[in-house]
Amino acid sequence: MQAREPALEDYLVLILLSAIWGASFLFLRISSPVFGPFFLIEMRVTSALLVLLPVCIALGKQHEIVSNWRPILLLSFCNMTVPFCLLAYATLSIGAGFASIINATVPFFTAIIAFTLWQQRLSLIAIVGMFVGFLGVVLLMLDYSGPLASSTSLLAIAAGILASVFYGLAINLMARYLPAVSGVAVTTGSLIFSSLTLLPLALWQMPEIMPTGSIWLSVLSLGIICTGFAFVLFYRLISRVGSNLAVTNTFLIPLFSLFWANLFLAEEVTFFMLFACTLVLTGVGLTTGSLTKLIIFCKTKLAR
Repeated sequence: MQAREPALEDYLVLILLSAIWGASFLFLRISSPVFGPFFLIEMRVTSALLVLLPVCIALGKQHEIVSNWRPILLLSFCNMTVPFCLLAYATLSIGAGFASIINATVPFFTAIIAFTLWQQRLSLIAIVGMFVGFLGVVLLMLDYSGPLASSTSLLAIAAGILASVFYGLAINLMARYLPAVSGVAVTTGSLIFSSLTLLPLALWQMPEIMPTGSIWLSVLSLGIICTGFAFVLFYRLISRVGSNLAVTNTFLIPLFSLFWANLFLAEEVTFFMLFACTLVLTGVGLTTGSLTKLIIFCKTKLAR
């Protein structure tokens, strides 16, 4: 389906999607200390699978999973199994807003891996963007001076950055080995393999006394809404308006995450955190070229 001119509905969907994915860090922060990373992520991918599997079958895409199971298995490891667990571990020690800003560095590692492994050209503007973005991450870490003294927090920050590296690798793998496979099939297949891979670890880390009550709302929201429903929404948006507009949620997710964390967890939002977030997102815009496209797009809209 050819992308068309975005309508008001598409912008509303983009904002909704960013708000949902921004909330995923909030749910991780709430539920990780209770369930542990492995068991929590098993619940996340399994509940998401319950949403996407019927959609995949209804669309007749299950044969794509079978015929492409090897690259999908590798992708599930890089795009879900490992980074999901790393982010769950990270949010044991660092705030949801902090984690979301670190996660916004994914486009940097996507570009670096493409350059290193596949000799994809990096423009001077992209290199400048990386320096600007990483400067933002450094400032963010310096502002996190209290818990930063803890070796546990240092490991959590390293886990968040490593998760971004895996996401960057996954994006490159998807582009090179699965470009013709539908997003629903790739995501459903990844959820299947991820749930099977994590099952032994989840059983090993299963809480001795299973929590009850509202904490399960965070787990189910993380899986059903932030993973299953959000991916369906994301791929639908791509089919309507193309990927260039759809991926601009990268700029909005940290802002929503900071807002949700401040509203529900009373996490402090400092000036340095906002400044660092601005640097990271500016760097992302320069590295991906999205900032230039966004400026041109806004000028075109205002000129009408």
